Amino acid sequence: MANKTLSVFIDESGDFGKYDPKSPYYYVSMVLHDQSIDISSEIANLEERVANFGYPHHAIHVGPIIRREKVYEHDLMENRKSLFNALFHFTRKTNIYYLCAKINKGECEDSEMAYIARISRAISDELKDNIDFFNSYDLIINYYDYGQSNLTKIITTVFTTLFNNVELRKVQPADYKLFQVADLICTLELTKDKADKNELSNSEKEFFGSVRDFKKNIYKQIEKKKLHK
Repeated sequence: MANKTLSVFIDESGDFGKYDPKSPYYYVSMVLHDQSIDISSEIANLEERVANFGYPHHAIHVGPIIRREKVYEHDLMENRKSLFNALFHFTRKTNIYYLCAKINKGECEDSEMAYIARISRAISDELKDNIDFFNSYDLIINYYDYGQSNLTKIITTVFTTLFNNVELRKVQPADYKLFQVADLICTLELTKDKADKNELSNSEKEFFGSVRDFKKNIYKQIEKKKLHK
């Protein structure tokens, strides 16, 4: 009988720097894919759509799309929404799930070590809440771009403490659509928390519409992909 393998694509939003009340949250998203489930056709369709929009072999970054930054600064709203919708609907329709650990740095002692301890515990809690799901796999492969050395260490420590069947692999974001989904999840979870406080930025309001529009048309749809114990 073939081994059951789970891919976990990990991305973060935030940093371990000094607390800033304008951006107090730190998020770690984990996108989960059972490798026995073939999603190659969905990936091929997404790659074709993104290439047709003028971005061949491109890593979609949702935050800059919303804010019209970096490579998207000259793109019209229609084009940016097309890119966003391609990744959004891919996520919604593909047989994957996600978890998202988060902390409010304002609730911690303002130090890097305090943030590391709190986010480690938050990730561990998410995994423990779904321990039977993870234990059903023979191998867990974590994919991360090593963007933050502290998070690389946290991922390694937390997963290997809970499981004895873990590998960690470095990814190039453009090569893995599910890593781009992890970026999408971080952005939408952040936007949802801002929407709950009626604190959407002007660019977010322009892109998504009202708080009600965002929650009904975007977050409610993506939340269905959250893994529940």
